[in-house]
Amino acid sequence: MIVAIDGPAGTGKGTVSKLIAERLGFTYIDTGAMYRCITLKMLNNDIKLEDTDKIIEMFENTKIEFENSTDDDGKLVQKVFLDGEDVSKEIRTPRVTEYSSPYSALPLIREKLVDLQRKMAVGNNVVMEGRDITTVVFPNAELKIYLDATPEERANRRYKEYISKGIETTYEETLEAINKRDYTDMHKEVGALKIAEGAIVVDTTNLSIEEVYETLHKLIESKEQ
Repeated sequence: MIVAIDGPAGTGKGTVSKLIAERLGFTYIDTGAMYRCITLKMLNNDIKLEDTDKIIEMFENTKIEFENSTDDDGKLVQKVFLDGEDVSKEIRTPRVTEYSSPYSALPLIREKLVDLQRKMAVGNNVVMEGRDITTVVFPNAELKIYLDATPEERANRRYKEYISKGIETTYEETLEAINKRDYTDMHKEVGALKIAEGAIVVDTTNLSIEEVYETLHKLIESKEQ
């Protein structure tokens, strides 16, 4: 079974996907982290969007891996490795966030990563989240969810996340980045963020993450039955 979850940044996609994986035994795949890994590598190696040959060469020598474990409370902890190095924190910095949307819009990069994402889901019960999972990667998924929330609430959540991780920023900067990211994601020529046909929209603005989980759990149960 594939549970595909789309939506803009800060709606709780990652957190609720991890809960589904923890409690229902699904494989969790964070596609956004994969695009962030590629963005980080391109920035670190000064590879521009127009450097097609360098991008192709980069993919031939790039390895993205996820390592799942649980903390003392039994919660899923997922580390992201790029070429053997733990980049879990680095890919969440404002620097990578700023560039990940335009970099991920490049058709060549999307083609490479979409192919990898589909291969990772073969033979598994999967919960996969991102911004084009229900429209491009798995348009025929058994359950398609679009999570949403107001920009202000999403910025507030992301700001608190940054502070907890020791990343210096302000709420105003975070809100500006959220609005900029939304516009870019919704106006991509390839893989634009939109509500897929047949997707169920869940507004998380006034919901706790546990309430979001319960909503999705009921939807999963109904599909399984």
